[in-house]
Amino acid sequence: MSGLRRVLVANRGEIALRILRACHEAGIEAVAAHSKADTDARWVRLADAAHHIGGSPAAKSYLNIEAVLEAALASGADAVHPGYGFLAENAEFAAAVRERGLVFVGPPAEVIAQMGDKSEARRTAVAAGVPVVPGSGPVADVAAAAQEAEAIGYPILVKAAAGGGGRGIRPVAGPEELSEVFPTAQAEASAAFGDGTLYLERAIEGARHIEVQVMGDTHGNVVHLFERDCSVQRRRQKLIEEAPAPGLGATVRADLASAAVRLAKHVNYVGAGTVEFLVEPDGSFYFMEMNTRIQVEHPITECVTGVDLVAEQLRVAAGEVLSFAQVDVELTGAAIEVRINAEDPTNDFAPTPGNLGTFTVPGGPGVRVDTGFAAGDTVSPFYDSMLAKVICWGADRTQALARARQALAELEIDGVSSTAGLHVTLLEDEEFRASAVDTRWLERRRLTP
Repeated sequence: MSGLRRVLVANRGEIALRILRACHEAGIEAVAAHSKADTDARWVRLADAAHHIGGSPAAKSYLNIEAVLEAALASGADAVHPGYGFLAENAEFAAAVRERGLVFVGPPAEVIAQMGDKSEARRTAVAAGVPVVPGSGPVADVAAAAQEAEAIGYPILVKAAAGGGGRGIRPVAGPEELSEVFPTAQAEASAAFGDGTLYLERAIEGARHIEVQVMGDTHGNVVHLFERDCSVQRRRQKLIEEAPAPGLGATVRADLASAAVRLAKHVNYVGAGTVEFLVEPDGSFYFMEMNTRIQVEHPITECVTGVDLVAEQLRVAAGEVLSFAQVDVELTGAAIEVRINAEDPTNDFAPTPGNLGTFTVPGGPGVRVDTGFAAGDTVSPFYDSMLAKVICWGADRTQALARARQALAELEIDGVSSTAGLHVTLLEDEEFRASAVDTRWLERRRLTP
């Protein structure tokens, strides 16, 4: 691969290791930027070089823009890959990387800003001819929100204009709840994202969360890599993802992909991105938001299309043309990803940091495990609780599910509680196996390990 010689990986855990491997495969050196708590982490040990960027709390390291930039320059890197989370969708960071003469492995800062503001993203989707959930623009106060809500119709969702990942969202069943929810959501958005701007959307009941993977390059090419179904969630956080979305009709699939590509082309998108939709049982769909980064669940798309998305990110960041065209992308089989978190499902999913005694991951045909951990490592209380992603591919959904059940049977974790047992229950559930799920399904089922 031409152009890139050394990449600073501005992230941690499994995605840091995933990027590191893609760099090495492309003949690019990878530099780990790490906090104090991660000094002896697995991906740090496997990197070509490592730079300490600050204390254990993310605010003092992985979210410290100047510290990351200093590490990039000191290490001689010519590019920065942000992974997901932390600074991945921070337009200020993307701009700062480029102002220092470095390549940002992601879309232009202007596009990150445009699609990161959820209210602006809605306006952009409308301009691109993509249907959006009925809603409002920014609302300044409770009185304005009440007026907008009456026009939209209850139930509604109060949503933060900034941020993402399901945070800053509050349901409102009727006008009597709005005066209480609005200031609370505003304070939460300000604390989480530094921006208390809110807007409203109609709450769509019984819908599935289906998202389309897109890739663009600097030569004007934008393609889709089909969709993922991420409807199994708790507190709007994804637990299981599948590709392709089971039971989705060919017409709806084509329409979703077409809408996603249309939006990406409208904003001159470059790099890996995901356009998220709510899809109703009758096939009607609405744009929710666009994630301007690589997604946690990207491996299942790689399994069913054969495309290495991180390698493509590096390729287009270096100014090259995408290595494939739309006509080359074909769906093969089915894939499922289960997220193994260090959490206790019997205690309201409370995080369970600690030391991993046994940590044996499964193998076999069609089984891939992405993790930043090994036996003996410490699960830090400072960061996200995800231990591993167990990804299983099959010739069809039945085989993918069978391999996922076998993989979970082989997974051995000792030292911390995890969500592995809950996934065993989920995979055996008749409604899940029949794809009779929506975004509120898990909350209604109240399944336990």
